[in-house]
Amino acid sequence: MALKTKPVLNTSPMPRPKQLDKNQYEALAAFRYALRKFLRFSESAAQAAGITPQQHQALLAIKGFPGRDQVTVGELAERLQLRHHSVVGLIDRLVLEQLVARAPSHTDRRQVLIELTRGGDEMLERLSALHQEQLERIGPELSRLLERLGGRRHD
Repeated sequence: MALKTKPVLNTSPMPRPKQLDKNQYEALAAFRYALRKFLRFSESAAQAAGITPQQHQALLAIKGFPGRDQVTVGELAERLQLRHHSVVGLIDRLVLEQLVARAPSHTDRRQVLIELTRGGDEMLERLSALHQEQLERIGPELSRLLERLGGRRHD
């Protein structure tokens, strides 16, 4: 005899998403396209410099970490939105390339801090200068698109 089960109904009211109009879809698509073009530029710049885009992102996350120039593996994993073990492998490769170094924490001996080496700092400086130039070129377009997406249209 088969057991009959009742379907589980979600009784909590979920707000219905606001319907987008054609202009909003166009703005969203244009924004995603502009972001993708920037990411493609970034990926190409990293590869031309001899590192992977993920390695570039790791260098930037370390240097740009709020308040200090060192991060724990867990903090870097959070910033990169990767699993801890994946970040350990990424760090291993960056250490081999002499772009980062591991340093023991002075406050918690269980923690290892990751910091840029001089080579990593120089690599990031070159890539960041290229990215800054690109953002200066495309920044006005991104700003206009963000304004359109936020409902404030400036034509």
